[in-house]
Amino acid sequence: MQSRMNSPVTIVPEASQALQALGKALFASAEQSGVPSRTLFLAYLRASQINGDSVCVELHSRNAAAAGETAERLAAVAAWRESTNFTGAERAALALSEAATRLSDRTDPVPDEVYDEAARHYDEQALATLIAGIATVNLWNRLNVPTRQIAGVAAR
Repeated sequence: MQSRMNSPVTIVPEASQALQALGKALFASAEQSGVPSRTLFLAYLRASQINGDSVCVELHSRNAAAAGETAERLAAVAAWRESTNFTGAERAALALSEAATRLSDRTDPVPDEVYDEAARHYDEQALATLIAGIATVNLWNRLNVPTRQIAGVAAR
């Protein structure tokens, strides 16, 4: 397999700079609002798994591991509902990530029970951080997947 083209963010470096700044702002907000970076990485990993973005699956798995995530929990993310490895707050973040990633799969893409469960675990700033982070990883996925960016291969 090979990429169809260079990554769009290497072709439009201002977009890369903006996305990098957004990522930094989200992790600063997460720290301020008490969202563990590991939780963000798990939500990002789940969205990237759903979207089939190998670059982001590899990146967020590696980043989560560097943040202290275990190999066992990383392996269980794809089947988090059937796993006892995740806290209630993490499960809420994973459910929100799935719902916000699969917007076209149902008439009520983010049902009240998913949103309300996330709001039960996260205050407004933390929830905003999660939602913006999930939207951001979906944007990255939508840049990588159509252009067939390949995990472990530097942008050409």
